[in-house]
Amino acid sequence: MLKKWVRRVSMSATRGFAESTSPTHGKGPDTIGLADANAEAAQPPAFEAKTPPEPTLPEATSLPDSAGRAPATCRSDSYDNGIDYDALYEEEEETDLSMEAHGSMITHLLSQVKIGMDLTKVVLPTFILERRSLLEMYADYFAHPDLFLRISELDDPRDRIVQVCRWYLSAYHAGRKSAVAKKPYNPILGEVFQCHWDIPGETHDAHEVHDGPVPWCRRDQLTFLAEQVSHHPPISAFYAEHYNKKISFAAHVWTKSKFLGLSIGVHNIGEGVVTLVDRSEEYIVTFPNGYGRSILTVPWIELGGSVEIKCPQTGYYANVEFLTKPFYGGKRNKVTTEVYAPSEKKPFVSIAGEWSGLMEAKWHDKNKTEVFVDVNRIPIFKKQVRPIVEQDEYESRRVWKEVTAGLKFNDIERATNAKFVVEQQQRDQAKVRKEYDLAWEHKHFKPVGDNWIYAKPLSQRMYLQEKEAKR
Repeated sequence: MLKKWVRRVSMSATRGFAESTSPTHGKGPDTIGLADANAEAAQPPAFEAKTPPEPTLPEATSLPDSAGRAPATCRSDSYDNGIDYDALYEEEEETDLSMEAHGSMITHLLSQVKIGMDLTKVVLPTFILERRSLLEMYADYFAHPDLFLRISELDDPRDRIVQVCRWYLSAYHAGRKSAVAKKPYNPILGEVFQCHWDIPGETHDAHEVHDGPVPWCRRDQLTFLAEQVSHHPPISAFYAEHYNKKISFAAHVWTKSKFLGLSIGVHNIGEGVVTLVDRSEEYIVTFPNGYGRSILTVPWIELGGSVEIKCPQTGYYANVEFLTKPFYGGKRNKVTTEVYAPSEKKPFVSIAGEWSGLMEAKWHDKNKTEVFVDVNRIPIFKKQVRPIVEQDEYESRRVWKEVTAGLKFNDIERATNAKFVVEQQQRDQAKVRKEYDLAWEHKHFKPVGDNWIYAKPLSQRMYLQEKEAKR
């Protein structure tokens, strides 16, 4: 019992701090340092931010599980303190971020870094944070769910590889809420994000997929689940599926950030797999690198690097190049793609344009050029997220809601303190697990070699259902 008592490190510390913090709608310091979520040691907020009290053991009698995970509850105690937290996440970000207005902070930041330095433990200014978790940002890969679902509807494997490219190349523009670069929250270990999309024109199916990634959703909805499965290195795993279309996407990504002088480079490591269950096909994709440019003035994001899309079963594949802007002249967000048939050395179609706008396809066998996709002329489908009041303790929007409120109301001190509490709780839990040699228990994903696999993929569930039906 003593061992279990010592292990009670709970998110209730975060709730207690949140309840004692009311929105002042006033401005805190112009700039404030935030310890990165990957930092090993506790780093209190820099400058004049108040350091919150150390998290205390909860009075609740429930204990954490064998992984040292705090017990989850189904309601947010601080939800009704006069703030509509759900609306804070749905509102568009402001776009007038200028580093020039925060000269002292930038000077302080640059004093900590050297060229090529890993930015894991660098203190970051609060004002560059985007009001959502990185896990939620990954859901933007499905901002055009109709393009994704269309893959499963095509009979020709050549058409399917082209449609995979169309969906993939259209996925990146939605992740940027504005032209200004901001950094999402680093997810804490065990953090989860869930959402779904309603697809217009889909035949209504009232059956819920209780064994799916979002168990309250129906068969005619596209569902999404993400989990932070590792803290060092910071690995995110996510999974999406549409039951009726028999299509899914599973991916794992972790990032390495480096200081490049006047920019920041983010190397994305990992891969994703589109699975067509009925066809027993997989399309394996990798991810481009990201760069935060002009960090001394108005920062902006660009993508760069080579990406491969391939289907081992059919032999079709594509090479994608995200082109960075030249120092002088040139356009931003350029991308080129060449798609190949099995065993062919020349592409049957070449795609070029901007991933943030118009892309054109040149069909070499047909000798014609046409619009491939224009992301500004196709609708973005809004993801549906259940209210924070109904979310479990480790769901993204609930974890970060007080930080989000502080950023929204430009109360930097409040955002800094709330972020510190969340991260301090992470450090406390890690310390307890190390002391008692406890392994972290993952909720939805499991490691297989270097990959992270969703524990209950649609293909596996369909196989078991068919097997059961034959008995």
